[in-house]
Amino acid sequence: MNKLYRSRMDSKLTGLCGGVAEWLGVGSGIVRLLVIISALFSFGTVALIYIVASLIVPKAPYGEPFYTNDYRYY
Repeated sequence: MNKLYRSRMDSKLTGLCGGVAEWLGVGSGIVRLLVIISALFSFGTVALIYIVASLIVPKAPYGEPFYTNDYRYY
């Protein structure tokens, strides 16, 4: 099982959505869209969870490739 890391390569704000997308094996755009839509309809609860998760989930280590899927959008 893969370990969850914040992405260093697919990062817009903190790299959390890119890391979650890589961990789940889906596109990062889908995860970002779901986070934005759910943050709008949850009255800020998802935004708070995103901030806390960004502080807890570590960044991916240097030198080791963690991308194992074909959803690399550059």
